[in-house]
Amino acid sequence: MNSKILIFIDDDPAPLTNVSAPVNLQLDTRKLVDGAHKLRIVSQDPAGVEGIREINFQVRNGPAIIVEGIGEGETVDGILPLMINAYSKGDQKTFLIDGVESPQSVPVWVWITIISFVAWSIFYTISYLSSN
Repeated sequence: MNSKILIFIDDDPAPLTNVSAPVNLQLDTRKLVDGAHKLRIVSQDPAGVEGIREINFQVRNGPAIIVEGIGEGETVDGILPLMINAYSKGDQKTFLIDGVESPQSVPVWVWITIISFVAWSIFYTISYLSSN
């Protein structure tokens, strides 16, 4: 006789499935709301001894949301310019290209590199012209 396996989602008292080991199944996350969830697997051997395994996971079936201008747990004041983008991955059979990339502001290190290069170019040009 095989072990019995009960699978629970979050704190639901009714098991998602009750099967004998070993088992292959597919978890349809489209039936779950986006956010944190817990998969709880309870196994009972033929003698009635139980083992429990819990797995925490995140579901994100809805559109991805990107926010630039404020981060998790930041302390802020004044007026905050925010850039918010949301895009979906489609129906998983076709790839949506529209809106997939989130526009972002240019990082500070890029501006520093450009200004440094321009300053060096001007210095080099002036040095070259003054030596002739």
